[in-house]
Amino acid sequence: MTHSFQVGEVTIGGGELFLIAGPCVIESEAHALKMAEAISAIARQKKLPYVFKASYDKANRTSIRSFRGPGIDEGLRILRKIRDTANVPVLTDVHEAADVPRVAEAVDVLQIPAFLCRQTDLLVAAGKSGCAVNIKKGQFVSPWDMRHAVEKVRESGGERVFLTERGSSFGYNNLVVDMRSLAIMRKFAPVVFDATHSVQLPSAGCNNNSLGQPGSPDRAGVARYGVESGGQPEFIPLLARAAVAAGVDGIFLEVHDNPAQAKSDGANALDLKLLPEVLDQLVAIQSVVK
Repeated sequence: MTHSFQVGEVTIGGGELFLIAGPCVIESEAHALKMAEAISAIARQKKLPYVFKASYDKANRTSIRSFRGPGIDEGLRILRKIRDTANVPVLTDVHEAADVPRVAEAVDVLQIPAFLCRQTDLLVAAGKSGCAVNIKKGQFVSPWDMRHAVEKVRESGGERVFLTERGSSFGYNNLVVDMRSLAIMRKFAPVVFDATHSVQLPSAGCNNNSLGQPGSPDRAGVARYGVESGGQPEFIPLLARAAVAAGVDGIFLEVHDNPAQAKSDGANALDLKLLPEVLDQLVAIQSVVK
C-alpha cells in the first residue's frame, strides 16, 4: 500500500500510527481549546502524531432538539484558532458541497460523514478543495464498495484521501465491526479505525434504558423510542487494540473530559482521563506489529 501523504507534520499511511481525537462537537471556544491542548500534550508524551477533531455542525443528530454546534461562521473561527494556538492539524465534518471551499480554508482535513459517503457532489467538491479528505465508511456500505468513494475524490484531483471504519449496521440500534474490512480497504487507501462510533448504539438512548425499548409516552401519548444514541464505551480500548493489531494507519477517538455532560455522543466517548492508558496499550501493540 503506497498511498502515504502528509497533513502538516502528520504522515498518513507511512507505517507510523497516528491519532485523530477531540470532542464530537464544538461546545464552546474555551472547551474546544482546552480539549485540543490536553489531548495534544498527551499525544506528544506518547510520541503519537496528532490531528484535532471537532464538528462545527452535527447535521445528522437523532432529534431535532439535539445540540448541533455553533454553526459554520463561529465554528470555523474557533477551528482556525485551535490550529494556530495548539499548532496541530484540524479535521471537521462537512455536509454540503457548497460549504467545502469555506471549510477548506479553515482546516487541514475535510471529513465526509458516514451517511454521506456516496454523495458524489460532496466527494467531488472535497476532492477539488486541496484539503486532505477523510471518508467515513457508511454503516450500510461494504468495505470493497468504498473504492468508488475514493475514486470520486481522486479523479477530482484529491490525492490525499483516506478511509475510516466506524462499524456496520447489525439489526436495529447496534453496530458490529468486521476487522476484515480494515485489510480490504487498505488495498486502495490508508485506513483509520473509529473506536468510539463503533461502540455507538444508534438512536438507542431513551428514557428508561439504552437498548432501544420504548420509553415513557410523550404528550401525545405515543411511546418515545430512542431520542439520542447510546453506547458501550467500556469496549473502546478492546476494539482499538484489535484494530492496531490488525494493522491500521490511525485511530480515531472522540474524547471528552466529562462524557456524561457532553452535548453530543457522550454515551460513546472516551473519558479524557483514560486516554493515556489506552494510548500506551496501542503504542505497545504497534511496536510489535511493525
